[in-house]
Amino acid sequence: MTVPFACNDYLDVVPDDVPTIDDAFTDRVQARKYLFTCYSFLPNFGSLNGNPAFYSGDEVWANASRRTSDFRNPVQIALGVQTANDPYMNFYEGSRGGVEMYKGIRVCNTFIKRVDDVEELTPFEKNTWKAEAKFLKAFYHFYLMRMYGPIPLIKENLPVGSDPEDVKIKRAPFDECVSYVSDLFDEAANELPERVTNPLEELGRVTKPIALAMKARLLVLAASPLFNGNPDYSSFTDKEGTRLFSDVDETKWKLASDACKAAIESAELAGISLYEFSDESLGQLSDYSKLKLTLRGRVTERWNSEIIWGDSRGSGATVATQRYCQAKLPDNVGSAATPVHAATFRIAKQFYTANGVPIDEDTDWRSKDIFDTRIAGEDEKLMIQRDAEIPELHFDREPRFYADLGFDRGVWLGQGILSEDSPYYVYARAGEASGKRDLHEFNVTGYFVKKLVNYKNAFSAGNNYSINSYTFPIIRLGDLYLMYAEALNEAEGPSQAVYDYLDRIRTRAGLDGVVKSWADHSVNPTKPSTKEGLRDIIRRERLIEMVFEGQRFWDLKRWKLASEYMNKPLQGWNVEGQTRQEFYTLLDLYDQKFSTRNYLWPLKTSILTVNTDLVQNPGW
Repeated sequence: MTVPFACNDYLDVVPDDVPTIDDAFTDRVQARKYLFTCYSFLPNFGSLNGNPAFYSGDEVWANASRRTSDFRNPVQIALGVQTANDPYMNFYEGSRGGVEMYKGIRVCNTFIKRVDDVEELTPFEKNTWKAEAKFLKAFYHFYLMRMYGPIPLIKENLPVGSDPEDVKIKRAPFDECVSYVSDLFDEAANELPERVTNPLEELGRVTKPIALAMKARLLVLAASPLFNGNPDYSSFTDKEGTRLFSDVDETKWKLASDACKAAIESAELAGISLYEFSDESLGQLSDYSKLKLTLRGRVTERWNSEIIWGDSRGSGATVATQRYCQAKLPDNVGSAATPVHAATFRIAKQFYTANGVPIDEDTDWRSKDIFDTRIAGEDEKLMIQRDAEIPELHFDREPRFYADLGFDRGVWLGQGILSEDSPYYVYARAGEASGKRDLHEFNVTGYFVKKLVNYKNAFSAGNNYSINSYTFPIIRLGDLYLMYAEALNEAEGPSQAVYDYLDRIRTRAGLDGVVKSWADHSVNPTKPSTKEGLRDIIRRERLIEMVFEGQRFWDLKRWKLASEYMNKPLQGWNVEGQTRQEFYTLLDLYDQKFSTRNYLWPLKTSILTVNTDLVQNPGW
């Protein structure tokens, strides 16, 4: 599929280069190139090294060789060695893996101001293109706010030769930032189309549903505990004594829920719906296997029905990501797959049981030891190799566990084999096909991220590995449903509407509704009936449904739970073990530490020297 803003289409211009800017707005072609330059500052969402949410948290881990090479910048944050002298993943200035988002904002400002000069464009085109730039300007501000909290708002570019004091822009209070960015999203939404008119060339360009969805994400962030009356920031002021965070305001959840509902209505009106696998040529597969392909396809099926906004800028990121996630399977150990992207043990434990409730709440699991082993029988053949002896932890789990994770002796459907009688199996012990065979290309935990691998990828003769690239979802409808359920519960408490939107996700995942599951199988059957109980359930549902998509890191932060989750050891199985007993020994891979200051990125110290009106984030 051709996309309109591949990297070689960008016009590399600098806003204060006046002759170049004048040339950029002489005709339609040059103006279009400048618009695509506005898009060029978007982060590489599907890149494991370019998106800080993958390796800066507790979700995945890699072996030492990869941590110091392929994923070196975000991993330093997970290791607790972030620094204000030269920050990792610096999106403020565009260094150490970060994109220079303030430059992106300036480029958008220039486009918004100058596009009316292009005589070839119709008024409709000018308004639509201007709306795209407004959206991107809003998004870049949002992305910085999520990282840094209160930020300087660049509402318009300063003229060349401005007084040095005018250039020293201070931080705006967080609520002011939210209001400004929210209004920009609204302005953009009012002029953007419901859907692109030419999908072959325009998929990836922003639409009204995208603008409203991102406004919803912004307002959910603003209502969350990290930024809504956080006592840790009550004394955080600028140099004039202005508070940068306000006191708690529970009405922000109402604003968030309203925004989520509006975004859902817009998305559904545009034909966006939860993805369902529907390949009639695979009729020989059981309903359970088709369910697993539905769950894998909700991310890896290119431009599937659920994607509200996807990253369409080339396929390199998702191709590389799939290589890092793909387990080496029997007869393909010499393939180009490099399975170093490993899920941590806590993620494997996080998934629900087959009853749709957490392991530690399931009445059927009270007498089980998750480390005891058992032998798989005929009833487990769609999930586990028959006669394999593995831990109880891997039995009787929900479908997303088997769709999203690869594990020792587990079924890996796809990759050229869709037979349920003789599928691929993962053999993850040392020396085996999927296990540690050399010093560099091995999975360090024993859990493979199957969710990010397209089932249509295939091994072929000569150990070749053909990869189907896909559009990495920046935001999808399932994400929006869960945000709405969360915001509505916080605003009004448990209600049928909250259950309904939560259950849309659960039903697609092959589970009973939340009320029934807890009533039938939980040690706390009335948990969904209280705001606090339902809050815990919604958060767990979100952590499961959105796993490996770059959301967990931000969610744990905005819930102010990162200090709880990221102050524990990262664990995995003993991948040096050759026998079952050796392999199934749980090891601490890294004793992770997270302090309060890590909730916000530091500003680089040198910035504070140049702009003396700026203040540093707390703790740095």
